[in-house]
Amino acid sequence: MKKSNVYTRGGDKGETSLVSGARLSKGHDQIDLYGEVDELNSHLGYMLSLDQKDYINKDLNQKIQSALFDLGSRLACEPENWEKFKLPNIGSGLIEQIEQEIDRLDSELEKMKYFILPGGVNSAAYGHIVRTVARRVERKLVHYSASSKIPENSLELLNRLSDYFFVVSRYINMKESNKETSWVPNE
Repeated sequence: MKKSNVYTRGGDKGETSLVSGARLSKGHDQIDLYGEVDELNSHLGYMLSLDQKDYINKDLNQKIQSALFDLGSRLACEPENWEKFKLPNIGSGLIEQIEQEIDRLDSELEKMKYFILPGGVNSAAYGHIVRTVARRVERKLVHYSASSKIPENSLELLNRLSDYFFVVSRYINMKESNKETSWVPNE
């Protein structure tokens, strides 16, 4: 039987290859960061699978998922090799589309008077998980940016995504007539 190309055995000693072929420890911040982007993308995919009533703009979310792959590809390569390997950029047009969708959804929502607790129907509750994962990836990207060049528009994208998934979660709960739970500080 022919060996599958899914496994290479190249990482069995704790190292992996960048796009350029350079080897790094799987514990390196760069590898951790693009792994986090991949995890965010997977969480988004799962959230989309939970939305059976198409409350979420599927076309926009496919663009977001592709942009996360674009970001991951750049993070999996040294900045000086991005152009050499023709790795895709994160366009500002996508960020504008996300902002427009936030504005559209938010215009239908009741104005927030209090902080709300994450939760609600399955797809909305999972949207809050996606939101917090986006925030975590953003924090790691900020940390990484202190020592390495980061892809253009990447911080803006991640910052906007957490806002977007917050609004999407609220929107789904509204559509499902699920009342939000306000945060009441413990005394």
